[in-house]
Amino acid sequence: MTADEEPVRIDSWIWSVRLTKSRSEAATAARGGRVKVNGATVKAAHAVRQGDEVRVRRDGYERIVVVKRLIKKRVGAPVAAECYIDKSPPRPPREEVPLVAHRQRGAGRPTKRDRRELEKLRGER
Repeated sequence: MTADEEPVRIDSWIWSVRLTKSRSEAATAARGGRVKVNGATVKAAHAVRQGDEVRVRRDGYERIVVVKRLIKKRVGAPVAAECYIDKSPPRPPREEVPLVAHRQRGAGRPTKRDRRELEKLRGER
């Protein structure tokens, strides 16, 4: 067996190619059923192989990658990107944060002008 053919745990591989921030986060994701290999939910100790399709659900978004190369140790982002083929759909655009009326604490009661500006922000006018 060569170094590329040795079995690698799925939690270790996910962490190594920077799909999660820590190995414990990757193991927790696997325990929680948020990691799938070839369509089957797997545990953290599952051995991953070249050609496997890995799906990792994180923060409401699913990353779909195909294993191109097996690695055990965490590497830099450019090297990590060479270890998989990304087939993830594009992320949905971030929603704009709505404007929130904010007044200084202790500024007292709003004036008529302040109330009009607040109504305009809320869309009441």
